[in-house]
Amino acid sequence: MVGFRIVGLGLAAAVMMGAAPASAQFFMKSKDLSGSVVRGDEAGIAQPLPGATEKELKAGLTWTLRAALNVAALQCQFEPTLLAVDNYNAVLTDHRAELKESYDALTAYFKRTNPTVKASQTALDQFGTRTYSSFNAVASQFNFCQTAGNIGRAALYTPRGSFGTLAQERMRELRNSLSPWGEQQFARWFHPESRVPRLDKICWSNKGEWQSKKCGALDFPPPISVVSLAQR
Repeated sequence: MVGFRIVGLGLAAAVMMGAAPASAQFFMKSKDLSGSVVRGDEAGIAQPLPGATEKELKAGLTWTLRAALNVAALQCQFEPTLLAVDNYNAVLTDHRAELKESYDALTAYFKRTNPTVKASQTALDQFGTRTYSSFNAVASQFNFCQTAGNIGRAALYTPRGSFGTLAQERMRELRNSLSPWGEQQFARWFHPESRVPRLDKICWSNKGEWQSKKCGALDFPPPISVVSLAQR
């Protein structure tokens, strides 16, 4: 009877938790970072491709998402449940053809927009380097890794030939994840400064009481405010 009761309580808890699943590995409630669909020529989304066609812009977005998942595979291994490496390797396998087409389109774009083969190769290399560097997540590693993990998992269920569409749908969210956001459900106590009161002997009585007549009002402890990274 006792065993049955415990199992029953466990099932009830599982049902309640299933109704409101945990939103992340790092926070009880994460910031909603979702954003609108992009073309690829919006500011801050991908490296600029002046004069690019829609196909070339999509190729740039596709390659940018691949680069972001590559960065995540390198930076997010501290949290194994994100499966950042496994997801990235699966993306390379499942979307191999589309990734090649995107790289070929970018290569053709830089050949078209540069006077020499050497200049075009240099421009292509710079595009790749700047794309990787643009996913610097030092200040927001948790947000970036969680978001990249979600997108990498979504890529596994994306039909072949539609990885670029996924990039258009999720790139703004990925860029939003590079801004630092903290716990959204519960604010945290934050001490804006760390200091001690005056310890001059003149300011304290023999009973350890503050002497306001001699030293003014006691400005201690400093005020404590409830803030979070969301309240910027």
